[in-house]
Amino acid sequence: MPRRTSRTALDRLRTPGRLTGFLKSASVCVLIAGLLSPLAQTASAAEAAAPNDYCGGQCSDILPPGENGNATLAQVLLNQAFGTQPDHAEDQLGPYANLAKGYPTLTNSTINTFFNDASFGVASDQVASTLSPAGRTDVTIVRDKKTGVPHITGTTRYGTEFGAGYAAAQDRLWLMDVFRHVGRGQLTTFAGGAPSNQGLEQQFWRNAPYSEADLQAQIDNAVANNGARGQQALADANAYLAGINSYIDTSDSGRYFPGEYVLTGHKDSITNAGTIEHFKLTDLVALASVIGALFGSGGGGEVNNAISLMAAQERYGVTKGTEVWESFRERNDPEAVLTVHNGESFPYAAKPANAQGEALPDAGSVTTEPLVYDTSGTGADQSASAASATATANALTSAKRGMSNALVVSGKYTASGHPVAVFGPQTGYFAPQLLMLQEIQGPGISARGASFAGLSMYVELGRGQDYAWSATTSGQDIIDTYAVELCQDDYHYLYHGTCTAMDKIEQKNSWAPTTADSTAAGSYTMRVWRTKYGPVEYRATVDGKKVAYTTLRSSYLHEADSIIGFQMLNDPDYVKSPQTFQSAVQHINYTFNWFYADSTHTAYYNSGNNPVRASGVDAEFPVWAQSAYEWKNWAPATNTADYTPASAHPNSIDQDYYISWNNKQAKDYATASWGDGSVHRGNLLEDRVKKLVAAGGVTRTALVKAMADASLADLRAEDVLPDLLKVINSSTVTDSTAAAAVSKLQAWLTAGGKRTETSAGSKKYADADAIRILDAWWPLLAKGIFEPGLGTDLYTALQANLPVDESPSAAHGPTGAHAGSSFQYGWWSYVDKDVRAVLGESVQGPLADKYCGGGSLVTCRDTLISTLKTAAGKTAAQVYPGDTLCSAGDQWCADSIVQRTLGGIKHYNISWQNRPTFQQVVEFTSHR
Repeated sequence: MPRRTSRTALDRLRTPGRLTGFLKSASVCVLIAGLLSPLAQTASAAEAAAPNDYCGGQCSDILPPGENGNATLAQVLLNQAFGTQPDHAEDQLGPYANLAKGYPTLTNSTINTFFNDASFGVASDQVASTLSPAGRTDVTIVRDKKTGVPHITGTTRYGTEFGAGYAAAQDRLWLMDVFRHVGRGQLTTFAGGAPSNQGLEQQFWRNAPYSEADLQAQIDNAVANNGARGQQALADANAYLAGINSYIDTSDSGRYFPGEYVLTGHKDSITNAGTIEHFKLTDLVALASVIGALFGSGGGGEVNNAISLMAAQERYGVTKGTEVWESFRERNDPEAVLTVHNGESFPYAAKPANAQGEALPDAGSVTTEPLVYDTSGTGADQSASAASATATANALTSAKRGMSNALVVSGKYTASGHPVAVFGPQTGYFAPQLLMLQEIQGPGISARGASFAGLSMYVELGRGQDYAWSATTSGQDIIDTYAVELCQDDYHYLYHGTCTAMDKIEQKNSWAPTTADSTAAGSYTMRVWRTKYGPVEYRATVDGKKVAYTTLRSSYLHEADSIIGFQMLNDPDYVKSPQTFQSAVQHINYTFNWFYADSTHTAYYNSGNNPVRASGVDAEFPVWAQSAYEWKNWAPATNTADYTPASAHPNSIDQDYYISWNNKQAKDYATASWGDGSVHRGNLLEDRVKKLVAAGGVTRTALVKAMADASLADLRAEDVLPDLLKVINSSTVTDSTAAAAVSKLQAWLTAGGKRTETSAGSKKYADADAIRILDAWWPLLAKGIFEPGLGTDLYTALQANLPVDESPSAAHGPTGAHAGSSFQYGWWSYVDKDVRAVLGESVQGPLADKYCGGGSLVTCRDTLISTLKTAAGKTAAQVYPGDTLCSAGDQWCADSIVQRTLGGIKHYNISWQNRPTFQQVVEFTSHR
């Protein structure tokens, strides 16, 4: 039982002052006075017997900052005042961070200095606690001493899932509550009206504006359409919810629930008045809609594509302009790095010979559909408007910020003869983390790994008894934009010739200041107009006709369906081979690349419901909302259609090696996001793994080193800078400023082009000046190369399709600045192709024109030297202007990774790495 705090001590907590951020440290000491931290729940040591484990101690994983994502009020206050951490809240952050300087001397015996042992079970001398939740006799939750990861073992299926729900709530209750409200568009009402909260709920609700009936229908359909597995999924989900809700009740009565509930006004620290709402099935679908939108829904952006195409045609004329646009689009670039690299073709979303049904907007007619109405107070201020604009841009862009990487080598090329894999998802950095670790053992379930909090009835990325799997975001196009012709007024449209009313979906939110969020009171209404072709995103005219542009996603109204695939992945009686693995992930409709390794085989499969488009439809642009251009056999009531068969998805078994860093999947397989060209961050993995495979004898250590080395590489330096310097050095550099800059850049390049500390913990980069120069130079050189030829309008329009740069210090990705993930989107391929062309080198899939210096090497060199001199003259404070965490000019800090707080516990920032958030290192030694 947690120790009770005296009423006298609690009285001193009654009225905390307003605290900026989540809490203001200056006021916390007063709040902590006399408060005793509750003890952990009583636990007795016991040994958890390991089930069949065929990894031979060679499975490892890591997930910073730590397993424990819950903190009592006392723990939150102590963290804010003194930096103390609850047990297991931060113990995986140090090992994760230390790999950046520790990998050069890594050996097989030291891998678990930087990773956790991911073997099944817990040795008897490593058991920290054993719990039978709610007094149940059919499940135990054992936690290990090192990381506090829950190892859930059940003798019944219901008990197993009950335990999974209970453990999830123990570790992530507050986070789960936050994200069920995000999915429902109710975050501000729940957690406060801070602009960041407004932006977050707006971004996701715009894409999935579901009513309660919509959420329930997803559950009903998923169960009805999947036979016995559907029924089992429903039973599992209900048991999982019962476990969550049991913990809510137990922690509420015991008063050790997350302290954020007090700080946001949902619970009273003195009387314990207030309610923590129980979870229900539709909450799980709301959670799934957020995760699917973040990491598994490729496509969209057709309106931006149309705008940039028209800008190109305006600049060059229709024929030449289209050629220019297509060369920048790089739909099927022959120089792009591929995951399936054996030459096999998987045609999808190719450019049709004669496009049909295109509905390009009239120039200047496009306006974004408003989302926010009826604002008051802080719902209408300048910060709210900025947050709304950012949320809209993030929601509508085609450059989905999904991430992750994978390195998998066939046993034919390893030292042991068994496949080796290093893989995991880049899901951003949060506190608590979006993912949580767990092991689940029960009837029909045997797995360890990571799951998204609140969806952890199954392990979603991890290992089974004799196999492991992981995923990266694939981004193929499953979202199309339709132009619905308006009739009667702005809220009626023609559907198959009949004037039809749009559905109005609204969410009304209001908020008031709390201890956690001092944002003044405010309110607004989010309103989405929904058609059979999806929600309205833009308004425009096409050939003078008023239209609304809608987005239709194949996974819309189907986020719950993927539960079946995850259920299969956890079932040792289902997944027994690479073929059964591929069959399992075919049931997942999110756009992911899936990777598999056992003791003998490797495999790959690209998942997602790829709609079969009407003949002649170009997936890049909006089309008319008419039956002739709809998906084949599309049923609007259920949003189902014909999808491309499994054999048409990029797939492979036992290729020599696989790499993925959100790059192009296979020859002729188009993805929705731009930038799959000659230089992609996937090349950083491809070059290293290809070299290892050529040498043979690959080990776990060698593959981890390859990943870690790539994680510190500056893609621009490694793959583009050599050609830039080749142009500059085509004749002697006489300008002293330029010559000094070139010397620094060359020295950095010779040293490897890494963004790495001088020594562990120094918080200073080696080659700091060269890094500063390149960070300043890149946007200047891109503009200097391309804007004169493209013209300002087209240059600007193309940046809406693909940003010029994504350096570590830039604000980008799902977490904004300090996000870790870098170099996914940028103009590196364009610069590379153009500079090589100017140098007279062979370029496959060249740009339509030579841009640098108009194709003249001498003039191109002048442009590069001029922009380089400007960049070299920029101070560190100008290049790294500072933010709430970093002072201006602090280069290391500007790059550093921050665990973005979603609750009351804060963590230290760590040195930049470009690697998965959750990561596995696996090499199975035997098979069932």
